[in-house]
Amino acid sequence: MNCDFCGKDEALPFVCNYCGGAFCADHRLPEAHQCRGDLTQRRTIIAPPQTTFSWQEPAMAPAQAPALRQGKVFSGIEIRDIIIAWLALGLAFSFALGGSGLVLLSTLSVQTLDETAILFLISLLTVGPGFVFHELCHKFVAQRYGYWAEFRMWPMGLVLALLSSLVFPGVFAAPGATYISGMTITKKENGLISVAGPIINLVISILFLPLLLLGGGLTTIVGSIGFVGFRVNSLLGVFNLIPFGPLDGAKVFNWNKAVWLVILIPLLAAFAYSLTFG
Repeated sequence: MNCDFCGKDEALPFVCNYCGGAFCADHRLPEAHQCRGDLTQRRTIIAPPQTTFSWQEPAMAPAQAPALRQGKVFSGIEIRDIIIAWLALGLAFSFALGGSGLVLLSTLSVQTLDETAILFLISLLTVGPGFVFHELCHKFVAQRYGYWAEFRMWPMGLVLALLSSLVFPGVFAAPGATYISGMTITKKENGLISVAGPIINLVISILFLPLLLLGGGLTTIVGSIGFVGFRVNSLLGVFNLIPFGPLDGAKVFNWNKAVWLVILIPLLAAFAYSLTFG
């Protein structure tokens, strides 16, 4: 990990309790790294990383990490995790859309391979953005408030997604989470960070609706893309707004019940409307 002040590679960096940055031994003191934190306030111990949508136990969360250096939006590890999660989800949902992976394998032919390739493309264009952009919106809002935030895939969750799609016409999807770390997050900030994911799912579902209505129906590729994108994103938004456990809905509901309801109602309406198409 690099020192936020001089860029020196430091295996065990010092974390400043005023600004939350990570520094080498030479620049660990506030005056040495020109600390921009409020030095007049009582020192606050940096909280361990929190998640907005975690499928893991708190003890399994990554260690404290500093904000990215100025001008760097994504780390190499994060880009890798996003790509792997996107491809794995695309493959899993292509199996599920085809009935299951075992069904596709039992009728293996040139035609079924072509159909699976089309389903894979549809999944990449519809399901992938739903999950990935959901998590990235958590990240961008958290960074807006000055917190360190990065997406991390959950390998076991991706394996379960692939295995479930091989047997069932559905997917247990737990691709990963956006980990957030920094100074203590307020209830309002946590609520706004959490609601960003369902909001982007609502926006994405609306963007797919014209393809569903004008794309020639479910018998065409364009219409199928619109249908899957509309239904999956509305369902994903509704699911995440359930006010329970680690889901986004619990944090949003705890912060502002009116905001929770305002986002939930159109998502429920969109999902209900998607059911009319079969």
